[in-house]
Amino acid sequence: MQIVVISDTHGRNEVLQELRERHPQASAFLHCGDSETPESYLDGYVSVQGNNDYYADYPQEVILELEGIRLFMTHGQFLRYHNRYEILVSKAKEHACTLVLHGHTHIYDVRIIDGITLVNPGSLYHSRDMSPPSYALITINANQISVQRINYLRTNHK
Repeated sequence: MQIVVISDTHGRNEVLQELRERHPQASAFLHCGDSETPESYLDGYVSVQGNNDYYADYPQEVILELEGIRLFMTHGQFLRYHNRYEILVSKAKEHACTLVLHGHTHIYDVRIIDGITLVNPGSLYHSRDMSPPSYALITINANQISVQRINYLRTNHK
C-alpha cells in the first residue's frame, strides 16, 4: 500500500490533482495542514487544520488505520520546538499508533523514536532549509513502513 503525504501547500491547489495523477496506485492521500483552501479542493485527501487554514473546519488531529498500521496526523503548530518529537511520540503511544505525520516546519524529516516513525513531508510551497519543495511517499508492506522523499520540482511557478 502506498500513501502520499503532503503539507503546507499554502493555496497551491494545482498540485493536489497533479499528485493524484502521478500516484494512481496510492491508497490514501493525506494533507498535514496549511492547505489554505476550502475542503472541496481537497477532495480525496484527508486533512488536518493548520495555523493558516481559515476556510474550513478541519480536525486538529486525525487517527487512521491503514493496512494494519495506526497513524496519528497533526499539523504541529501547537507543539513547542524544543520537545516536539517527545510530545508526538507520547501522542502516538496514547492512541496506539506507530506512525506520526506532521507538518508546520516546512522541513522534510523522518526519524524513528522509541519504535514510532515520525514523518514531516516538508512543504510543497517553500522549504525553509533551502532544499527543494517535497512530499513523502510511504509504503506499508507486511506492517513494515518505508518512507521516500520526493522532491517536487514545479515547471510553472505561480
